[in-house]
Amino acid sequence: MARGDPVEAMILAAGVGKRLRPHTDRTPKALVEVAGIPMIARVARRLVEAGAERLIINLHHHADQIEEYVRERDEFGVEVLFSREPEAPLETGGGLLAAAGLFQKKAPFFLHNVDVICDADLGDMYAAHRSRSPIATLAVNRRETSRPLLVDDDGFRGLANRNTGWRAEARRASGRTREIGFAGIHVLSPDIFSRITERGRFSIMDVYLRLAADGCLIDTFDVTDALWLEVGDPKRLERACRALAAGGEPEEEDLPDA
Repeated sequence: MARGDPVEAMILAAGVGKRLRPHTDRTPKALVEVAGIPMIARVARRLVEAGAERLIINLHHHADQIEEYVRERDEFGVEVLFSREPEAPLETGGGLLAAAGLFQKKAPFFLHNVDVICDADLGDMYAAHRSRSPIATLAVNRRETSRPLLVDDDGFRGLANRNTGWRAEARRASGRTREIGFAGIHVLSPDIFSRITERGRFSIMDVYLRLAADGCLIDTFDVTDALWLEVGDPKRLERACRALAAGGEPEEEDLPDA
């Protein structure tokens, strides 16, 4: 990645991890180990490899444990800042907005779910974002999912829920609309902060729907060919451990919702 303004990254680590119980009863999801390495360490290392020089981590469930782990080890080699959500997790959009004051806002930045393990080239994703300058670039992969993104020739245009039949289309289609899985990784323009009007607890997808309706470009980056694991519950944790032990070959059923 070409050097320029410092690249920042935010790791979304505030979730309670209810689906991962009993692993998260006394341990935050971010510190649950996958093949011997805590999730947050795996994600942080990948982001630093991709060029991130500052990490921002949002915290809620067992927040002190995560902060202590990061500070004691100082293993990431970059500046790390923490954004606490003391009352309750604010979801992806609310968590990002709450951390806005910690960002330098000089260059596009990564936003990465802590429970996603992916070996895609994030540097390439960042470069693709800079080449087209959308408000956001979303990592996607072709897989079965009950909550796909709707994308067409101009990028993201909506969301769907196959279980309920719900479908939200933000704009008219440009070419064929495809349903594709969201991989839990974003690159965002710093302009996103001035465009967020939502408040409190909300999903970043709500923001994307509104901005797409306003004509903003929200691009996609295909990571289908990369290893991708979502560690959302004990069964998926076990499968992720087996996949990493086997050299990164996930079982076919390891294609859950992001």
